[in-house]
Amino acid sequence: MSDKKIIAVIGATGAQGGGLARAILSDPGTEFKVRAITRNANSEKALALSKAGAEVVTADLDDAESLKKAFKGAYGLYAVTNFWEHFSADKEIEQTKKTAAAAKATDVKHVIRSTLEDTRKWVPLDDNRMPTLAGKYKVPHFDGKGEGDRFFKEYGIPTTFLLTSFYWDNLIYFGLGPKKGEDGKYYFTIPMGDRKLPGIAAEDIGKCAYGIFKSGSGYIGKTVGISGEHITGKQMTETLTNALGVEINYSSVPFDVYRGFGFPGADDIGNMFQFKHDFNDYFCGVRNIEESKRLNPELQSFETWARINKNAIPLE
Repeated sequence: MSDKKIIAVIGATGAQGGGLARAILSDPGTEFKVRAITRNANSEKALALSKAGAEVVTADLDDAESLKKAFKGAYGLYAVTNFWEHFSADKEIEQTKKTAAAAKATDVKHVIRSTLEDTRKWVPLDDNRMPTLAGKYKVPHFDGKGEGDRFFKEYGIPTTFLLTSFYWDNLIYFGLGPKKGEDGKYYFTIPMGDRKLPGIAAEDIGKCAYGIFKSGSGYIGKTVGISGEHITGKQMTETLTNALGVEINYSSVPFDVYRGFGFPGADDIGNMFQFKHDFNDYFCGVRNIEESKRLNPELQSFETWARINKNAIPLE
């Protein structure tokens, strides 16, 4: 084990980091070992990773010194931030700066940075097609990640920028699954019209990241967009109908209606869908399914994911 390269995984008990950690731990021929970074080393998920062979260390994205200790001696780093913990793009940017500085200080050889577009490059703040949020963002959970990318570039850190896609798991954990309408029918509601939505199983993001690490230095300096499938809302409802055994109808509401739904982050999510809709050719174009399959031969289509997870998708 001592000659194996350490991959430090931020968010190892979460969706993306957990997928990467499990991908490494389940590969008997791997050249890597997992250093699982978590705020709570005694959590059920952290203990499960330890039992599977990971080194579990405690660190916090708000604590620069804890990050340096956690990254020390690591060859690689999977760097992810979670906007939905605090709903602050400003905080996400600050956490990213601390992460990049710690990676620089500890001479990490390959960082995979889980990121998204800074939508303000397409929709400036004075563009009224969608509202400006928090005074300086269009899609805060995108823009904070996109803006934070610059720290890895400015510090000269060998980095692969991994553009992720819509989690199909949002239908289970984020409340975006089918809902029963006043007419008693079930509706899947996203404001995408007939445009395609690049999506992916959260587990597959980690597996794609593992494919990048296994490829060595070939992906350093590159931006890689990943997706399991590009699929319309209507196609998603057809797949859900088959998987769940209940008719699911597609409801493509106007963007303003979606922004007004009132759940935490509805305005952010509404702007996100508008960005994906209005710049669909770009958004789908940079998320290459074939490259994703090369990185992760086990890549799931939406149909495969829905069949596997049908019992976990709530019908409300």
